[in-house]
Amino acid sequence: MSAAPIGVFDSGVGGLSVLRHIHRMLPSESLIYVADSAYAPYGDRSSEEIHARAHAICRFLIDQGARAIVVACNTATAVAVASLRATFDLPIVAMEPAIKPAAALTQTGVVAVLATQRTLASQQIERLVQRHAQGCRVLLQPCPGFVDQVERGELTGARTRRLVADTLQPLLDAGIDVLVLGCTHYPFLLPAIRAVVGEDLTIIDPAEAVTQELQRRLTGHRSAAERAVGPATLRFYTTGSIATVGPVLDALWGRPAQLSGCLDAQTDTVQGASPARASAEGTSAPPPHSSCPDGGR
Repeated sequence: MSAAPIGVFDSGVGGLSVLRHIHRMLPSESLIYVADSAYAPYGDRSSEEIHARAHAICRFLIDQGARAIVVACNTATAVAVASLRATFDLPIVAMEPAIKPAAALTQTGVVAVLATQRTLASQQIERLVQRHAQGCRVLLQPCPGFVDQVERGELTGARTRRLVADTLQPLLDAGIDVLVLGCTHYPFLLPAIRAVVGEDLTIIDPAEAVTQELQRRLTGHRSAAERAVGPATLRFYTTGSIATVGPVLDALWGRPAQLSGCLDAQTDTVQGASPARASAEGTSAPPPHSSCPDGGR
């Protein structure tokens, strides 16, 4: 059997940008990913809703045997990570906008953070700016529409290019030389972003730092029962429609993601395909994109 898995979740498919880095750096680890697509984007939700969703998904992941959880969502981190850590007795690793390294790297003294409005309005951002960027001008840029484009799989079309250009050009005009991606959806828009900002501007994606923190938290905490004696497995769930989310998830993951089922958004129970469909890395069974209701809504 494989080791107890690591759970990863986001408001939708954006957290795959973190999952793929974890999978690349920790290939022997079994992983479970939950895309809470029925509630995406979290940036449009109330704090109460975000708390409820984050707690429900963590309970589901723990029920699936997770020994650590990665909150691959900046908004959920800003709103709910403190209560998650107070509630659940396991390592919980979360996102942090890379303001400290941005302040260290800038030559112009002007950096920008791209994130949802809820993330940008959080005390977390305020604390990071006050602690690490007192000598810099930090531009906090909400990006309405970015998450929606990624959730639809529209990464490079004319509409996406216009949206990205309209958002970023004022930042370039202000003299930024470092750009922080403060939402896990945004790395999937990197080609469109690069087309606007060019190759010389520094772009920081926090996925590597999150993976390093996960490694640190796991070191020395694996029991004999948690050591893998079989191939690592990947399991994917969504609270959205498998027929809608599945193809986008496949495209972003780069190969069939083999959705294990739909996590009903109201009851947090699995519908559709059984978890037994989860398979070892390298198998080629097609993902079941047909048997899930539309997120239980």
